[in-house]
Amino acid sequence: MKHPFDEMLLAARAGAGAPAADNTRAHYRTYQQWLARQSGEAMRSRREEAEMIFRRVGITFAVYGAKDEAGAGTERLIPFDLIPRVIPRHEWAELERGLTQRVAALQRFIKDVYHGQEILEAGVVPAEQVLSNSQFRAEMMNVAVPGDVYSHIAGVDIVRAGQADGSGTYYVLEDNLRVPSGVSYMLENRKMMMRLFPELFAIHRVAPVAHYPDLLLETLRAVSPAGVNEPTVVVLTPGMYNSAYFEHAFLAQQMGIELVEGQDLFVRDGFVYMRTTQGPRRVDVIYRRVDDDFLDPKVFRKDSTLGCAGLLDVYRAGNITLANAIGTGIADDKSIYPYVPKMIEFYLGEKPILNNVPTYLCREPQDLQYVLDHLGELVVKEVHGAGGYGMLVGPAATRAEIEAFRAVLQARPANYIAQPTLSLSSCPTFVDAGIAPRHIDLRPYVLSGQVVQTVPGGLTRVALKEGSLVVNSSQGGGTKDTWVLEA
Repeated sequence: MKHPFDEMLLAARAGAGAPAADNTRAHYRTYQQWLARQSGEAMRSRREEAEMIFRRVGITFAVYGAKDEAGAGTERLIPFDLIPRVIPRHEWAELERGLTQRVAALQRFIKDVYHGQEILEAGVVPAEQVLSNSQFRAEMMNVAVPGDVYSHIAGVDIVRAGQADGSGTYYVLEDNLRVPSGVSYMLENRKMMMRLFPELFAIHRVAPVAHYPDLLLETLRAVSPAGVNEPTVVVLTPGMYNSAYFEHAFLAQQMGIELVEGQDLFVRDGFVYMRTTQGPRRVDVIYRRVDDDFLDPKVFRKDSTLGCAGLLDVYRAGNITLANAIGTGIADDKSIYPYVPKMIEFYLGEKPILNNVPTYLCREPQDLQYVLDHLGELVVKEVHGAGGYGMLVGPAATRAEIEAFRAVLQARPANYIAQPTLSLSSCPTFVDAGIAPRHIDLRPYVLSGQVVQTVPGGLTRVALKEGSLVVNSSQGGGTKDTWVLEA
């Protein structure tokens, strides 16, 4: 069996331990020389220090469905790996171009779906796949949004596939256009690396990421309702029991704005206000980390206490901006993903810079039959799934798991897509046995306001279990700092 593309090494290496200098890619060589001088004991000590600091700061996430001995929900630390993922400047420049192109097309698609529906009339995307999709929000039809920006914060999951003896190719695995998470870990990972290994930043020109909160606030202010010169921006959180609550609080604090829950907001005379100790204060932009269904109990789920009654009326009137917009989920649904390359050509008249992973749509009888015949070779995902749940990784599954999944798939084929099991690139990772390769992906963040901006790199997630391809933190994955070299 061939070894996957290794981000750091030119050829596969057996066993644990620091890589040799003559087996290291050019952009990693300075780091490799440093790493070769570090003892295992010193690295373990740094890892323990990182864990202690992360716990003290409270950088944890809630695991839904998991309970401790007392029956309470569990909070877990996302494991942090000490060895960075390094991207040379020319590779990042190409990735950035591809991300900008892709997000631009997706923005156009969302606007089109809720206005002229030209792409549906042209038959480029099947109308029934959009109009009958649970992520399509008919309430958004003909609703104008500032600057025609629907997804102000996008997280695009990128993987690199290929063999160790060839060049790796970047693919987009999925688009996250509703409430993408993880950026707080990107920022905290960088702070931790600079604290633990300041000497590394003296010998590498690593592009900074610390300005992300400033870019985010700039983006949110730029899309405030017309006529508002000094907009009030807030972060709307479902509350402290949400798995990403740390991130909500972190970003609000970093931007210097209020963190609010639904009970802190109310509608009066066509505007949204928040309750403060000085009295009501008008809100102009809501960076919402609450799903569509829970935003307005007058329109969506009647039992929701997480949103604000009457919010949609204010939104339709143009007196509040929601980031991201209601209804953006139609563009990050996995059943729509296969059509993104066609969207790029339809709206922009360009060829896609970043490739999709070949995808089988299980709602199509021919595709379904192929998937059923090759379940042991494929990755099968729920079209609305997230977090690594509700999926089958065929090569890692037992015969019993495959047969159980086959029954689920046959019962509801339209709920699933399938993709080849990519040989995801790996990166040396500091594990209990020493330094060993582990599979990784990358989530860069794209901010869209008056301009489109990215911070160099993003969040690298790593599958810490040997041989695993599932990088999600809820499934035992960890994170790495991502370095984009400026020279």
